[in-house]
Amino acid sequence: MRPRVLLLARTTGYQTRSFGDAAEALGVDLVFATDRCDRLDDPWRDEAIPVRFHEEEVSLAAILEVLAARPPAGVLVVGDRPAVLAARVSAALGLAGNSPVAAAASCNKLLLLAALETAGLPRPWFRSVEVDTDPATIAATLSYPCVVKPLALSGSQGVMRADGPDSFVAAFDRLGALLTSPQLRAERQLANGIILVEGFIAGNEFAIEGVMHRGRFQTLAIFDKPEPLDGPFFEETIYVTPSSLSGEVQTRISAAVASAASAIGLWHGPVHAECRVNTGGVFVLEVAARPIGGLCARALRFVKPGSLDTEQSLEALLLRHAIGEDVGTYRREEIASGVMMIPIPRGGVFRGVSGVNEARQVPGTVDVRITAKADQLLVPLPEGKSYLGFIFARGALPAGVVRTLHAAHAALSFSIDRALVATTSSAQARTRGEGPPTPRRRTPPSASR
Repeated sequence: MRPRVLLLARTTGYQTRSFGDAAEALGVDLVFATDRCDRLDDPWRDEAIPVRFHEEEVSLAAILEVLAARPPAGVLVVGDRPAVLAARVSAALGLAGNSPVAAAASCNKLLLLAALETAGLPRPWFRSVEVDTDPATIAATLSYPCVVKPLALSGSQGVMRADGPDSFVAAFDRLGALLTSPQLRAERQLANGIILVEGFIAGNEFAIEGVMHRGRFQTLAIFDKPEPLDGPFFEETIYVTPSSLSGEVQTRISAAVASAASAIGLWHGPVHAECRVNTGGVFVLEVAARPIGGLCARALRFVKPGSLDTEQSLEALLLRHAIGEDVGTYRREEIASGVMMIPIPRGGVFRGVSGVNEARQVPGTVDVRITAKADQLLVPLPEGKSYLGFIFARGALPAGVVRTLHAAHAALSFSIDRALVATTSSAQARTRGEGPPTPRRRTPPSASR
């Protein structure tokens, strides 16, 4: 009988389809549990179990009922929100996984910082503030530069740097408007009622992909982020691997991520981490119990030394791990590879793109995928959370891959019209140059630390 894996996700998207393709190639039956509409008859045609991540008890019962006749060998997630429910499913079925407490800490920046503090690991100073606090009451008490962050959003959404009291008040107001917008209120996340303020960590930033295997962390890849990420916003564009860092620094990064993962209690499953490195050491910014998001995983391919198996995608590797295989013998391919997440240059209505064929013809370019749809309203960071698409490149050296990505991007021309239709969304209003509404406030900040 083919092994079975449960995949929890926020509706069907690019990454879930990548898992589906990998599962078919491996001979694994994939069962989806997504927050799709439960009143329509299979709207995505994926036979997914409909769940609500804010209704864990009901969702857990629904999943266990469907899986009772044939339990899965493992559980995987796409994105942060499903992590806690996935951990509860694994525990209920007696499968290797993370505890619900560890999963919750992996998708909450405040819980992560508190765990790092308790473990004595490097971290910035931090405090949490209720979203309806008047920022002027605390602006003079902070050290600058600092960063304001949401607790639970990902992909740098809502993250802003402040260099003084005035810019702190502006950033706090802007993030508060985002967190109290109808779109985010509909997600029913208690974490969106709190804003995190932390010291800005200077240095170069890196992304780490790995797995925890029964308490042991294994690094799969370290990505350099060659573009400066110093604010005021932190839009990520290029990931390239292998890292140009020395072996000694890479070892320290892997050790720091392993310590951070252990500090929050991660035990088994994929890990995506972010860190900054400077003369003070390695500062872990994020440890998520999930793989890298979007289409970025397509920049990774793995081989098993001495094996005749073909190259494995990250999704295939994680499926192997989920069904019980120790993937410690796999290594990333030797050739350099990278991905550019195509940034949104300005807000507005997307009309189209030209130059895709020219971009694909740039030597070293593997593919150009435009994921934005015609007539889609584009919202750039810090309010937005998506990209126009992805460019993939490979080459002998990481520096050459970066040049290829820039050259391919330069060949693209995007048509974006000004948004004219009035909306009630603060994020959409800002694409028309309007200011955000000021969130309801009260003082003093009773949730600060």
